[in-house]
Amino acid sequence: MADNWVNADYVAVKALENGVTIIGLTRGKDTRFHHSEKLDKGEIMIAQFTEHTSAIKIRGKVEVLTRFGIIRNDDLLG
Repeated sequence: MADNWVNADYVAVKALENGVTIIGLTRGKDTRFHHSEKLDKGEIMIAQFTEHTSAIKIRGKVEVLTRFGIIRNDDLLG
């Protein structure tokens, strides 16, 4: 079963400020938090959507790189 997730999408999250929080959310009937990380300015985390992770929630100013392009939320936060 794990082999099916080898080619799953990755995202890279670059913190644009200290104290950025990244929270992994589970798949299944009930969505739950299953993992969290804190990043400081300039740190980068690469995450993969897997059998257990269906979404991520990000708090703080970041730049997210995906196969669809780059998303920056610092422009949106004001």
